Amino acid sequence: MNALGASGVPVSALSFGAAGIGNLYTEVTEEQAYEAVAAAWTSGIRYFDTAPHYGLGLSERRLGAALRGLPRSRYTVSTKVGRLLEPADTGGHDLADGFAVPATHRRVWDFSADGVRRSLDASLERLGLDHVDVVYLHDPDDHGEQALREAFPALADLRSQGVVRAIGVGMNQTRMPARFVRETDVDVVLCAGRYSLLDQEALTELLPAAQARGVSVVIGGAFNSGLLADPVRGATYDYAPAPSALLDRALRLKEIAARHGTTLRAAALAFPAAHPAVASVLAGARTAAEVRDCAEQFAAEIPVAFWAELRTEGLLPATAPLPGAPPLPSTVPLPAPEDG
Repeated sequence: MNALGASGVPVSALSFGAAGIGNLYTEVTEEQAYEAVAAAWTSGIRYFDTAPHYGLGLSERRLGAALRGLPRSRYTVSTKVGRLLEPADTGGHDLADGFAVPATHRRVWDFSADGVRRSLDASLERLGLDHVDVVYLHDPDDHGEQALREAFPALADLRSQGVVRAIGVGMNQTRMPARFVRETDVDVVLCAGRYSLLDQEALTELLPAAQARGVSVVIGGAFNSGLLADPVRGATYDYAPAPSALLDRALRLKEIAARHGTTLRAAALAFPAAHPAVASVLAGARTAAEVRDCAEQFAAEIPVAFWAELRTEGLLPATAPLPGAPPLPSTVPLPAPEDG
């Protein structure tokens, strides 16, 4: 088990992302959701991440129900704040936001202190828990100043009161999370999609800043929303159809992996875990079979020669730490704080 920053909150090296059991893209039955979480537990996963956004609260309800009865001290749960769910009577489905659920609620952006507390209270009710361990500010891309000025201090206050144990920010970009690392005392950053075999944006600023300040990073989107799990025509990258150039690159990675007796899925999970700032790799799954496959792939040994070939072929930068290789010296200067 690893720990998140200075908080000491334990997380398994492989963690469970619960967007899938919130009906991301397609419907999942109650039984399938329960079995997915049960498979995660059996596989040794002890960190579970969810959010109100995922299925308009469905993910939180299903995760809480599946964890009920398990010893609370033995698992870590994170959820997120920034979107309040308000009842809506518009009918239809939530597929425009990616979830196959009835549109019974609408999402309202709110990074005020009051919004943080209301969101967390509602999440606890849906989860059926008296506390969560980690709370992230969720996607404050267009609300950065309010998130820094109002939402983060509210989270810090909740942490000081012992209501939550660790706080952070979760985003699909790196620039704003790096600012949180520099300007606040976050324990953890959840970085989705920006540190993978296809995208190493986080190496430029976020990961060096986090490592220098003792902030943990949880990597989500190691498969880049699907392309690195199964690179076929029509596969998704960042939740949209993958451009042909990226599909070709993923297929090249898959071919090299096969030649070295491993799989692209195993490599995609192993790569981000090799960075010393990374505490956990978050794998989204909707079925027990997907969970077990992720656990098996994550545990697989990957030949060092595979990584060497990727570097030789220019498919990975020289600055990226690789599994099984000695740690690289810290040569990237720490970015200076921004004005204001």
